[in-house]
Amino acid sequence: FCRELCDNTDITVTQLIQDDISCLHNYSLSVRQVKTAEQAQTIVISGGGLEDFMQDLLAQQGCIIDASTGLDINHDEHAEELGHDHNGCDPHFWLSPTHAKHMAENICNGLIAQYPEYDETFHRNLAILQHKLDQLLDYGNQQLTGLSCRKLITFHDGFSYFAEAFDLTIIKSMEEESGSEASASELKELIQLQQQHGIPAVFIEQNGSVSAANILRAETGVKIYKLDMAISGEDYLAAMYRNIDTIKEALG
Repeated sequence: FCRELCDNTDITVTQLIQDDISCLHNYSLSVRQVKTAEQAQTIVISGGGLEDFMQDLLAQQGCIIDASTGLDINHDEHAEELGHDHNGCDPHFWLSPTHAKHMAENICNGLIAQYPEYDETFHRNLAILQHKLDQLLDYGNQQLTGLSCRKLITFHDGFSYFAEAFDLTIIKSMEEESGSEASASELKELIQLQQQHGIPAVFIEQNGSVSAANILRAETGVKIYKLDMAISGEDYLAAMYRNIDTIKEALG
């Protein structure tokens, strides 16, 4: 969003984290990343506790723009058991196009406060970006109307906002990380849920663990599809359109 909002200005935008990762749980900045952040005039964060791992660094910076300000943030029921604090919040709100529009506006307002000379350019770029997000939401609603199944089992707990945006229901989400693999009782529950609701597919995160999903596939024949958290260096809109198409293919 920052790059699009700063288009046609002299502001240089650098994405601090570009790794292909599942999420930022337990992430550690490299020396190069720390230096980049220290040299920045302005740092834009997603917010909601997502950047807790760099809290000390942020405390030393002069201008922080929190894109999550004013958002209705969901509770993260798995945060404590997995050590993902995030202040008990689910910080993956950018996966809702509606929330993404709000985030873009927050960033725009913050940039205007810092660089008032680009006020008109920021507002013009915001209008273009929000139009693209409206188109994304419309596309998702059109493509995901009339699905044979609207219930999801996901192997990452970050897709609640995406599901809400498109009237889908996550009946079970399981966060798998090293040392927190699914237990036998959890796997049994997953099999029962899949069979009870007739769910034809389950969803793993693009860079996440596949072990439990593979066991579920072996036991039930359910298909496995990948969803993207849209958190890496790739274009946000491309990742989101691909997620919508994946849901359509899996549950259509």
